[in-house]
Amino acid sequence: MILKVGIAGYGVVGKRRKECVDKHPNMELVAVCDRIFSNNEFMNDNINYYHSYKALLEEALDVLIVCLTNEIAAEVTISGLKCGLHVFCEKPPGRDVRDIIRVIKVEKKYPKQKLMYGFNHRYHDSVIEALHIIQSNELGKVINLRGVYGKSQLITFNQSDWRTKREISGGGVLLDQGIHMVDLMRLFVGEFIDIYSFIENNHWNYDVEDNAYALMRTMDGKVAMLNSSATQWRHCFNLDINLEKGSLILGGILSGSKSYGAETLTVVYANPDNDQGDPKEIMTRYNVDPSWCAEIKEFCGCIIKNRPITSGTSDDALQTMKIVYKIYYADKKWRRIYDIKNPGDE
Repeated sequence: MILKVGIAGYGVVGKRRKECVDKHPNMELVAVCDRIFSNNEFMNDNINYYHSYKALLEEALDVLIVCLTNEIAAEVTISGLKCGLHVFCEKPPGRDVRDIIRVIKVEKKYPKQKLMYGFNHRYHDSVIEALHIIQSNELGKVINLRGVYGKSQLITFNQSDWRTKREISGGGVLLDQGIHMVDLMRLFVGEFIDIYSFIENNHWNYDVEDNAYALMRTMDGKVAMLNSSATQWRHCFNLDINLEKGSLILGGILSGSKSYGAETLTVVYANPDNDQGDPKEIMTRYNVDPSWCAEIKEFCGCIIKNRPITSGTSDDALQTMKIVYKIYYADKKWRRIYDIKNPGDE
C-alpha cells in the first residue's frame, strides 16, 4: 500500500517531515502548500505546490501532515478529517485549549481516520530508554522531576516573527518549546493536579512570555519543577528525574541546529549508606536523532495495520495543552492582563 501524502506548511518542520515521507516505502509525497508559493506551481519533481491548504485538499490524498502556524493548525486539521484523510499535526494543536477541543469533537465523527500529534521528543532514544527504566521499576518510583528547556531568544535560527505575536501564536516560549517538557513530564509521571507559576515577559517585551516558572504536583505526590526560558543565552535541555533508588538525567537533545548539546542519558545508582553522596553513574551518549522519522513510521504503521494511535493522541494533545494553560492561569497577574480562562472550565 502506498499512501499519498500532502504537507500543509513548508517551512523548516514541513521540509523535515518531507525527508521522512521520502524515506518511507509506503508513503509518497504528491503535494505541499505554503504561503511562500504565490500561485499554484508544478515543478519537475512530481510534487504539486499550492498557495492555500484548500487547493491542497482538492488533491487525491490519503494523509495530510499539518505544519502550520498555531492560529490555523486546528482549522486545517478539521478540514483534513472532513475530507476523509488521516491527519498528522505538529504541536501545538492550536492557539489554546478551545482549538484542540474543537478538533476532538470533529475527530469523534470520523472514527475510521487516524489523528496523531507530533511530540517528537517522545521518540528520542534517550527518552525511550528513560521511560523503559521507569516502567521497569528498576530504580523504584519517581519522587520528583526538574526540567529546564531554554534558548537564547524568542526568535532563533532566522525564524519568522509570528511566535512573538499573541494573535497568531497564542503564547510564547512555553507554548512553542516548553510544551515538549510538559509533555515529557506527563509521559513519565502522569497528570498534574496542583500548579503554581510565575510568567514573565519583561525582557523581550512582547505580549507573549519569555519565561515561565512552574511548580506542579500529581495526585500521588510527585512534584515537578519547570523553567521554560527565552533568556537562557546558551540553548539548554535538561531533565532530572529522581527516583527511590537513583536518578535519571536527560542532558541535551539532538536537533537540526545541533545547538542543544550532546544528547545523553545518565543513570545514577544511589547507595546513600555507602557512596558518600558520590554514587555510581553510567552515561550513554546518543549520536543520531531518529525521532522525526520514527514518529512518521509509527503513524503510517497505525494507518496500514489499522492500529489505534497510542502516543501523541488527541487526548495527549488536550491534556498537555491544559497543563500549559493551567500554568498561564496560575499566575494571577498574567491571567488578568491577557484574560486567560481556567482550562478546567473549557
